[in-house]
Amino acid sequence: MKGVRSVIAAFGASLALLVLWQGLILLLAPPPFILPGPAAVARRLWTDRALLLDHGLITLTEIGLGLAIGTMLGIGAATAIAASRRLRRVLLPLVIASQAIPVFAIAPLLVLWLGYGMASKIAMASIIIFFPVTIALADGIARLEPGLADLARVMTGGVARPGRRWRLLRHLYGPAALPALGSGLRIAAAVAPIGAVVGEWVGSAGGLGWLMLQANARAKIDLMFAALILLAVIALLLYRLVDGAMARATPWARPTDFLKESDPT
Repeated sequence: MKGVRSVIAAFGASLALLVLWQGLILLLAPPPFILPGPAAVARRLWTDRALLLDHGLITLTEIGLGLAIGTMLGIGAATAIAASRRLRRVLLPLVIASQAIPVFAIAPLLVLWLGYGMASKIAMASIIIFFPVTIALADGIARLEPGLADLARVMTGGVARPGRRWRLLRHLYGPAALPALGSGLRIAAAVAPIGAVVGEWVGSAGGLGWLMLQANARAKIDLMFAALILLAVIALLLYRLVDGAMARATPWARPTDFLKESDPT
């Protein structure tokens, strides 16, 4: 029932957006090369569906591989930050400082180093994904419930034995931090398309970002809008996939309904 309500709400929001879009077209009557109407974009989605799917598959592959690589690197970095104070002092400032560099400044270098193929776009997506995964997991590990930490120290005798820290991380701190990792992955899934598309804008031979540039250069704005819609659909589906996977992986961390809990009646 909850899933049906979500679908109805999403459909209603989409319909309201379409009505607003069509209202702007009727009110302002902009030229089609500036703002095409919903009907024109829908026709382009259908007539160029093969072209859009081909380039969409390229972008989806870049996003998926970037998400996998960025997640693995983020988990590794978060584990290192949590397991060693020395590594934390070295890695954490680097991770934070890396976000101060604009993605448009990194993309040309990656294209120069890795070429115009998928590798530079995958690397770009991985960089975008790396930060939220690293910070979320490291924060989740650091914020273990004090009672559980005390229990772990009692059960292990409080003695520093070889491998004790890693066993605690594997069996206690890691599982307890899974909900935080899920939050980081949800953010990563939402922003992952940014890295791939920016890389395609800088230099590529395919993908939705490349298609948007080509459509814009030829004043095919309806095709550009169609590519944007397909990219949004990919991002939504990827988010739902990650959200569902993390919900199954952490059944003990079901979200509470704030509106229901805060209603005094």
